[in-house]
Amino acid sequence: MSTPIEAPRAGRIAPRYTRSKSGKGNFEMFAWLFMRISGALLVVLIFTHLFVNLMVGDGIHAVDFGFVAGKWASPLWQIWDLVMLWLAMLHGTNGVRTIINDYAEKNSTRMWLKTVLYSATVVIIVLGTLVIFTFDPCPANATLDQLPSFCPAP
Repeated sequence: MSTPIEAPRAGRIAPRYTRSKSGKGNFEMFAWLFMRISGALLVVLIFTHLFVNLMVGDGIHAVDFGFVAGKWASPLWQIWDLVMLWLAMLHGTNGVRTIINDYAEKNSTRMWLKTVLYSATVVIIVLGTLVIFTFDPCPANATLDQLPSFCPAP
């Protein structure tokens, strides 16, 4: 007769087995899932971005200040580039966070590396978002020779 405390047979878990609770909860599972979903979405976003910028029209020769200004005049491309920026930064940050957790041996080292990582991520996301939404190719107090050809004369 076997008791529940005996070693499990054939890969089965003994009935009284309980898992120990870890402080991380489901965060690592969600981080793993985010990496897969964001990676697949980034492939679509980036290859569409490259196709539109490099293949459509005059190709690489058409990419200049005016091209970017024309693209960012459309809310579609503003949102497209914003989603690409946010997903790329969060995807990369999550990957580097995993590397830090795997290779930093001391808790203090891990804490400082993550602090630098998260700070850099926030700065880049905030600045990138500001650039996308505050970009004005036709500044109000610019002279005619400083304005691109597509801007109306002051």
